[in-house]
Amino acid sequence: MSNTTVYLETFGCQMNELDSELVRGQLSTLGYTFTDNPDAAQVVLFNTCSVREHAESKVYSRLGIVSERKLAGENILLGVLGCMAERDGLSLLQRFPQLDIMCGPGELDKLPALIDAARRSEAATAAERTALAGNRTRRSAVLSAVQDDLETLDLSRAFDPIVAGRSAFAAQVRITRGCNKFCTYCVVPNTRGAEVHRPPDHIIDECRKLADAGAIEITLLGQTVNHYRYEHGAAVTIDGREAAQIGPGLAAFRAAIPVGKRVTTFAHLLRRIHDEVPAIARLRFVTSYPRDFGRDILETMRDCPRICRYLHAPAQSGSDRILKLMNRGYTRGEYEAFAAQALDILPDATIAGDFIVGFPTETDEDFEASCDMVRTLPFKNNFIFKYSPRPGTVAIERFKDDISNQVKKFRNNVLLNLQTQTSARVHAAWISRTVDVLVEEVCTLRDAQPTFGSVELRWEQNAGKSTQTGRTTLRGRTAGDLIVSMDTPPGANASDFVGKITPVLLQQSSALLLHGVLTAGLVAPPMRLAKAPI
Repeated sequence: MSNTTVYLETFGCQMNELDSELVRGQLSTLGYTFTDNPDAAQVVLFNTCSVREHAESKVYSRLGIVSERKLAGENILLGVLGCMAERDGLSLLQRFPQLDIMCGPGELDKLPALIDAARRSEAATAAERTALAGNRTRRSAVLSAVQDDLETLDLSRAFDPIVAGRSAFAAQVRITRGCNKFCTYCVVPNTRGAEVHRPPDHIIDECRKLADAGAIEITLLGQTVNHYRYEHGAAVTIDGREAAQIGPGLAAFRAAIPVGKRVTTFAHLLRRIHDEVPAIARLRFVTSYPRDFGRDILETMRDCPRICRYLHAPAQSGSDRILKLMNRGYTRGEYEAFAAQALDILPDATIAGDFIVGFPTETDEDFEASCDMVRTLPFKNNFIFKYSPRPGTVAIERFKDDISNQVKKFRNNVLLNLQTQTSARVHAAWISRTVDVLVEEVCTLRDAQPTFGSVELRWEQNAGKSTQTGRTTLRGRTAGDLIVSMDTPPGANASDFVGKITPVLLQQSSALLLHGVLTAGLVAPPMRLAKAPI
């Protein structure tokens, strides 16, 4: 197996990126090697996403290319992982008969066995080549949470700072899997299953190991991360250890914790990680659900300086009517109350989100409500998408897609332009402030003397030395996720700053980023590389 080379390409969200990291570590420990060149691989895997049509179209294109290579006689094992495999099931095999394996996001611990079965026998049945959760994910959610082999996959991850390269100082930790919200446009509850929360001690132990391996920034991941809630004693293994458990109903977040029960809330978890893993210089989390975002979380962020004051909380629409059709569970007024409370407790916090335009029946008045929301709330940025019907969602069955693509495109551009204006105002408010920036990469400014913030300001990754195309610069992020560029100090080696935190005086701004100058030496220790990956 040591001679087997794998190409793994990831599509979609941060959750998929973490899944791919876990798969890479799992296979590496079994002797597989990885390549960035699909033409050099004996095993080609695509970790897929069903949320956006664009990502799905790219997967189909990649599958077509590799299928043609197989038909031409190349000995390649082709596999689809993730949400497309779970949603489409055996119909994907019918569309691409050259597929060798399919593995849903809830069954990734079974991937090595699937690869082994497919490689050992060309006559392997479809059942031997697929691992999909199907409807049983929800029918037996409590039982499957206790018997959850995915927890072992998380705990046995192999975070190798050498392989991670320039992102070796930043890592992601899953605290919940699945979703219980059932927004009508979203397929995630059906592809990733019911909400399952990991034991807090497991999460803290994983964070500690990542810090020992050199990570100084950790992002906690969950579809609705602020709904993390672990009831101690409710789920245990045969030998008495705490196990992953199914998430509670939404009513649990509006009621007091019953007397006599020991519960770790999201606020408790944040404080424990902050206090028990001091080597983590920055603790982030995504994605937040704006309803039921407790004041206790905001106060914990206020009191714990290493928790980043950044909130990614998708609004999706400014129209109460559309929000109801989306089954988002809150009104525009409730979202604005959440934002107001956050900025009252955390005046220097930044807020970002998502919007969907062209949802079925969206009128000009509905769209204007979204525009007004983007104008009035201080969104650092918003990811703005045109609605597209997704197979497996409630919306595709319940609502006719009655907004033309031309109207969707127009509304998308209008909202993007409004967000650009809002982003420019938010960034401008930071001018003349000194902020700590985690330097992430070395760049070269291709145009030697551009107008700051103009389209000529283009960046390319560079090995750390100046080239004839322009001056060498650094780029990184503040704790509030603001992107900052900095000139390299005269005589300094730019690459020495990567993976470290340094104070920067902000002097210029645009809608996309800020620019500043380094004001002092590094304030964080150099990245600590472990002798071996965890």
